[in-house]
Amino acid sequence: MTPNFDMLRLKVSSDPAELLRRRGIQLTAQRLAVMRAVAAEPHITADAVADAVRDGIGAISLQSVYDTLTLLVAEGLIRRIQPSGSAARFEDRVGDNHHHLICRVCGRVVDVNCAVGAAPCLEAADNRGYEIDEAEVAYWGRCPDCRKQRTHRPPTKRSRHT
Repeated sequence: MTPNFDMLRLKVSSDPAELLRRRGIQLTAQRLAVMRAVAAEPHITADAVADAVRDGIGAISLQSVYDTLTLLVAEGLIRRIQPSGSAARFEDRVGDNHHHLICRVCGRVVDVNCAVGAAPCLEAADNRGYEIDEAEVAYWGRCPDCRKQRTHRPPTKRSRHT
């Protein structure tokens, strides 16, 4: 199925109910709340979505959140990214082939536009016969706040023995 990029460029924050209707997806309070949570916090985790939805409308199971996120990703209404060593994150900026800056220290993720145009990364030096329709680029380093703190090593998980 070829995505409709005009539709994909609409941000969830514009009108989530209308976006669901256009896709023929049944409107539910949970789906709207999930879409609003993703729109409110770029690069949000599923657990944080669940917390936001619970704060907004009350009870929702984590499985319902995962099911809704999976549906919204499949419909092209949100994007799922999973930086190495991190939980999956979700954003409502879709259809523009942007990339991400990821801090090795604190894990902050921010969007960065392509350096040379709308979708320059779609032309591989050798596509080996593939029809390329998306590219993911992650730039790793230290964010400005972590650089100010002169933190040079990746975060470590706390030992259970401390």
